[in-house]
Amino acid sequence: MKQTETIIKLASKNNGVITSSMITKAGISRGNLKYVVDNGMLEKTTRGVYILPDILEDEFVNLQTRFKKGIFSKETALFFHDLIDRTPNIFSMTFPDNYNLTKIKDEGIAASRATGIYYNLGITEIISPARNLIRAYDVEKTLCDLLRPRSNVDIQVISEAFKRYISRKEKNIPKLSDYAKKLKVEKKVRMYLEVLLWEMQCNSNQLLKT
Repeated sequence: MKQTETIIKLASKNNGVITSSMITKAGISRGNLKYVVDNGMLEKTTRGVYILPDILEDEFVNLQTRFKKGIFSKETALFFHDLIDRTPNIFSMTFPDNYNLTKIKDEGIAASRATGIYYNLGITEIISPARNLIRAYDVEKTLCDLLRPRSNVDIQVISEAFKRYISRKEKNIPKLSDYAKKLKVEKKVRMYLEVLLWEMQCNSNQLLKT
């Protein structure tokens, strides 16, 4: 009974979600987990992910639990960072260069591979729409990734993302420029910044004249 209570408490503290790895880390047997599930105190959403009965399923947590090396990227990361309005129809995830993508693509994920700094740079933890911690690229890394060869992101999406970023008070241009240099998209980033900053200045001057 004590371990049953511990499982429920762990899930409650984690926004109603618990994973099999959390159970193992807490020193609780899988038999106790099965007991909790069989008695309706937890519901299985996907392999290794369980939620309390009154909690909505978080698809982002499900995907990252199943594909642990996957980092949410491109349009999906833009959505998390509020740089696009709609939830992408297909989720984008980036994996290490030697990762087998066959099963992931069969799940309908827009999966890509990256090596070294292209994979590791800018990984951060953010809050999913269901209020759970997930891993995605930070804003500046995401913007740089959009400009890399074969990103396959629509130019209108890229333009809107940069426009929203530039209008933010919390933007970090030095960080964006540093990432751009490391990821070899410095000229493209500079072009977007120069055009958008020029437009902002023109709009500001126009307002002053009225």
